[in-house]
Amino acid sequence: MSLGAIRHNWALPEVMELLKLPFNDLIFMAQTVHRQNFPANQIQISTLLSIKTGACPEDCKYCPQSGHYNTGLNKEKLLEVQKVIDKAKAAKDSGSTRFCMGAAWKHPTIKDMHYVLEMVKGVKALGMETCMTLGSLTQEQATALADAGLDYYNHNLDTSPEFYGHIITTRTYSERLQTLAYIRAAGVKICCGGILGMGESIKDRANLLIQLANLSEHPESVPINNLVKVKGTPLENEKDIDPFDFIRVLAVARIMMPKSHVRLSAGREKMNEQTQALAFLAGANSLFYGDRLLTTANPQVEKDQALFQKLGIIPEKHEDHSDEIHLAAIAQAVNEQRQMNSANKTSVS
Repeated sequence: MSLGAIRHNWALPEVMELLKLPFNDLIFMAQTVHRQNFPANQIQISTLLSIKTGACPEDCKYCPQSGHYNTGLNKEKLLEVQKVIDKAKAAKDSGSTRFCMGAAWKHPTIKDMHYVLEMVKGVKALGMETCMTLGSLTQEQATALADAGLDYYNHNLDTSPEFYGHIITTRTYSERLQTLAYIRAAGVKICCGGILGMGESIKDRANLLIQLANLSEHPESVPINNLVKVKGTPLENEKDIDPFDFIRVLAVARIMMPKSHVRLSAGREKMNEQTQALAFLAGANSLFYGDRLLTTANPQVEKDQALFQKLGIIPEKHEDHSDEIHLAAIAQAVNEQRQMNSANKTSVS
């Protein structure tokens, strides 16, 4: 195996071999690949906001927003556009470079899309990267989001194709892959990962990573979630995944998708600092900031900042390409060219 090579032909035996390596060897390999492709001590920070909460028609067994389960969740209609933009501004002020907006839908309606597109435009105008997760999309909807300035679309595969039917029955695996294809064709970056700790086998974890890494292009962002068990969902009593097994999957994701941001996502609230430090050592270089992830708890900003300071980690900077800055740069370049032309004329005369 050529360490750090971009591949799309991973097979189950070699991924299983990686997952079963001695822990130190696996972490060393993952950190080596990480340093080949990213600054060693930088982390990309995103903030996630639920823009429409609850009453989802899907039956995902892990999700408190599913209308199939009684979890006591307060349902909320689609937020007003300005409220979303205000939340994005607050997130930017606290250090986030990407603002992710999630709606509990099977798919957005024509009426909903109007408001969603305005949210994308408004957040983009702040100079932040934009991300949406809205369920399944048509090609037309994917194109409209791209035209509005959407940078990323999140649409997780959740688990392996073989285990998927044990978790979700209202949307097929192929439908998820089709939405990813529409997004990629529209020129929007992909945020796609899965959830660990739902009762899946090690083989299922390997097959999830194979699905992600064998896409025609690797997802630019790969969130690895640790199941947050919510009372009222079918998985509320599922056995916890061993923290070392969780870290192993992060490390193998880094090796298989060298240039992707691997995101330490849901479940951080119950991880101690040492587990999170291991996750960063294994190649995780992205996380969600803030005290909520849609409807579940997340470590507070102050706790994250304190951990970053202990570990010597700094937030990754986002280059601002908003229209005003772009136009200002053009104006500056034109002015400099005029000055050069004027200087040349003076020297000739």
